[in-house]
Amino acid sequence: MKFKLLPARIAVLALSLPAAFVASGQNLAIKTLPETLVTGSRVAGPRDAQPFGTSVITAEDIQHSGATTVNEAIMRLLGVPGRQDSFGGGDYALDLRGFGITSDSNQVVVVDGIRISEADTGGTRLAGIPIESVTQIEVIRGSGAVLYGEGATGGVIIITTKSGKGVARQNDASIYAAAGSYGLREGRANATLASGGFSLDVNAMNRTTDNNRDNFHSRSNALSTVAQWSNEWLRVGASQSNDDLNTGLPGSLSASEYALTPQKAATPFDNARISNSKTGFFAEAELGDWQLVANAGSRDKTIRSFFAGSGDYNYDIHANTLGLRAVNTQKLAEFTNRLVLGSDYASWSRDVLVSYSGPSAATQSSRAFYFRDELTLVATKTLLTFGARTEQINKQISSATTGLTDRQNAWELGLRQPLNEKISVYGRIGDSYRLANVDEFAYLSPGAVLLPQRSKDAELGSTYAAGAVKVDARFYRSALTHEIGFNPTAADPYGTFFGANVNFDPTLRTGLELDGTYAYAKNLKFRVNAALRKSTFVSGQYAGSLVPLTPRRTLSLQTEWMPAEKHFVTGGVNWVGSQHPDMANVCSMPAYATANVRYAYRWSKSEVFVGATNLTNHKYYTQAFGCDSSAQTTYIYPELSRAVTAGVRVAF
Repeated sequence: MKFKLLPARIAVLALSLPAAFVASGQNLAIKTLPETLVTGSRVAGPRDAQPFGTSVITAEDIQHSGATTVNEAIMRLLGVPGRQDSFGGGDYALDLRGFGITSDSNQVVVVDGIRISEADTGGTRLAGIPIESVTQIEVIRGSGAVLYGEGATGGVIIITTKSGKGVARQNDASIYAAAGSYGLREGRANATLASGGFSLDVNAMNRTTDNNRDNFHSRSNALSTVAQWSNEWLRVGASQSNDDLNTGLPGSLSASEYALTPQKAATPFDNARISNSKTGFFAEAELGDWQLVANAGSRDKTIRSFFAGSGDYNYDIHANTLGLRAVNTQKLAEFTNRLVLGSDYASWSRDVLVSYSGPSAATQSSRAFYFRDELTLVATKTLLTFGARTEQINKQISSATTGLTDRQNAWELGLRQPLNEKISVYGRIGDSYRLANVDEFAYLSPGAVLLPQRSKDAELGSTYAAGAVKVDARFYRSALTHEIGFNPTAADPYGTFFGANVNFDPTLRTGLELDGTYAYAKNLKFRVNAALRKSTFVSGQYAGSLVPLTPRRTLSLQTEWMPAEKHFVTGGVNWVGSQHPDMANVCSMPAYATANVRYAYRWSKSEVFVGATNLTNHKYYTQAFGCDSSAQTTYIYPELSRAVTAGVRVAF
C-alpha cells in the first residue's frame, strides 16, 4: 500500500532541500511530476477543461514573435492593451479587463508559484524577467480571487520558467546578440547543466537603448539561477534572481509639444535606478492520492530617483510570501474528484527614505485559506467547480492616522459541459475583492475613508476545437461597488481640490472576447485575439462615462509562415481603439495600429534574423493623464517610431 510510506516520505520532504545537493551525485533519473504540481496555476484539472477563459503563450511563440519582454509578448500575441510605464525600461502596465489606471492593483502576477504583485502603486516590473528563461505565460481572464486572493478581479498572469515547469532537464545552452535602431544593443545567454536528478539553470541578459526621446537612455540587466533535484515522487529546489534598470525620465508632454517635437524631454535631468532581488524555495511531492506543493519567496526592491522639480524619491521594499497547497485526486467509475486545499501567507514593507512629503513607513500582511473542488462526471464529461477563500488583511502607513484591517471572503461556482467532441460551453459566477493599497488610503479627502471594493463577477463562454481550428469566445460582466480610484476633482488632504483617492459610484465592466488559432497548412498559421469591452460609471457624477484609460475595442492578428525550408516569417497587426484619459470623457486619446514583422533563417540550432516594429512608422501614444483647457489630451508619453533589429541566436 502506498500509504504505508507516507510517514517516511513526509520526513524526507521536510529535510529534502539540504539533502538534495548531497544526493545529486547519485544516478537518479528525473521523472516528470504531474503538470498540476509544477506550474503556477492552482487549478487541479487540465487547463482546457476549466470554466473560464485562459490564453497561453509558449516559449516557441515568444521566440518566433521576437518579443523581448514578458509585457511585449502579452501585448503583441494576446492583444492585451498596455500603457507605457513612466520609468521606461520596456515595462508596460497591462490591462486585462478594463481597469485603466488601477489595472495593476486589480490583477495578480505569479512567477513560478510566487506572487510578485506590489502592495503600492509602484507597479510590477515584468521586463526584468529574462525572456529566454520563460517557457509559458498563462493569462487567466477575469476573477481569480478564490485561488489568488485580493486584487484578482481583472485576472491573473502566471509566468512559468523553464526550470519551474518540472519537466526532465537536459544539458543545453544558447546565446543571443542583437543590435538595432536607437542605439539598441542586447545580449542574452542561458545554460542548463543536468546530471542524474540534479540540474542547474542560469539565465542572463543585458540591454541598452537610447529609446525615442531625449533623456530616455536606459540600461537593464538581469541574472537568474535555479538549482533543483528530483526523483520519481519529489522535486525540490532554490532560485535566485537579480535585475537592475538605470534610466532617464523624460517626463510627459503637452498636446502642442507632442505635435511639434515628440522626441523632446520635458524633464532633461530626471533619472532613476530600480533594483530587484528575489530568492525562492520550492518543494513538490506525490504522496499516495495527494500532491503537495510549497513555495516560499523573499524579495527586495529599491528605487533611487531624482526629480529636478521636487528632489529625490528613494524607497526600499521587502516582501515575504509562503504558499502551501495540497491536491487530492479520487478516480471512480462514475466520477473523478479533485480537491485543492491551500493557505497563503504574505508580508510586505516599504520604507520611503526621501520624498517631497518626507519619509514614511508602510506595511501589509495577510493570511488566507482557500479550497476549490472539481467534480467531473465520467459519462457526460460534465465539470462542476466550487471554491471559497477567506483572507485577513492588515495595512498600515505612518503618514496616515488610521490603517486598514479587514477580513474579506470570495466564492466561485463554475460549470463546463461538452456538447459534442468539438464544442463545449462553460460559465461561472462568483465575487472578488480589493482593499485600498497603502498609497491610496494615505491620500484621501479630509475625513474620508475608503471602503473595501467588491465585485460580482459572471462569465459565459464556448470553445470549438476541430483539427486546425480552435476558438474560445466568452462574455463577461463584473458589477463593482466602492471601486477604488483617483478622482482629480475631489478635495485633496490639504482641503484644496487637486484630487484624492475615493470610492467611485457603482461601475460596470462588460465585454466580449475572442481567442482563435487556425493552422491553414503546416507552413502557415494564424492567431486572432479580439475584444469589445465597456467600463462605465453606472450612476453618480459621471454616470454613463467610460472609466479613464479603458479602450472599448482591441484586435490582434498574428501569423507564422514558412515560405521555404529554413525560412520563417512572422508578424502581425495590433489595433487599440480610442480611450479617454479623464473621468468626464472631455478629451480622447486616438486609436492606433502598429505592425511588426520578423524574418529568420534557421539551420541546425541556430538562426539569424531581422525584424521591425511599428513598421508603418505610426505616431502614437499609450499613456496620458488628462485634458487641458482646450479639451486636448495632455501629459502625454510618446511611443517608439519605426525600429529595426537584427541579430543571431545560437543553441548548443
